[in-house]
Amino acid sequence: MKLDRLRQLSEKSQWSAYPKVELLVLSACRTALGDEQAELGFAGLALQAGVKTAIGSLWYVSDRGSLALMSEFYHQLRTAPLKTEALRQAQLAMLKVKEQVLIKDGQLQLPDRVIPIPEEIASTGLTTLSHPYFWSAFTVIGNWN
Repeated sequence: MKLDRLRQLSEKSQWSAYPKVELLVLSACRTALGDEQAELGFAGLALQAGVKTAIGSLWYVSDRGSLALMSEFYHQLRTAPLKTEALRQAQLAMLKVKEQVLIKDGQLQLPDRVIPIPEEIASTGLTTLSHPYFWSAFTVIGNWN
């Protein structure tokens, strides 16, 4: 999707109307990296379109790492008082539990649950996801609470 298409979609969907879109998660590559059209990329454009909070990535990201981080983020979001805290807790979980956040036998293994993943992104071997490459690209833009 190109930036102008996102702007059209936001106008058609009336993202700036009430109730506002609370959170738009853009978990693809470089969604918080801008250019001359949108300083903060898709995430910044979403804010201009009326979304209260956007999460985007600052560089190229791994599909497997994004899946793990976003799974943990949504899990943390249930109890975290702030969106930024949910992202921080998810990132810390990825960093701290090296042997517990991994992809093994076609499943994403998180500290307290196992999630089956699509074959396209499942690796044949063991992939540990604790390296910052897998989780540190994501940032919250806009209303952080």
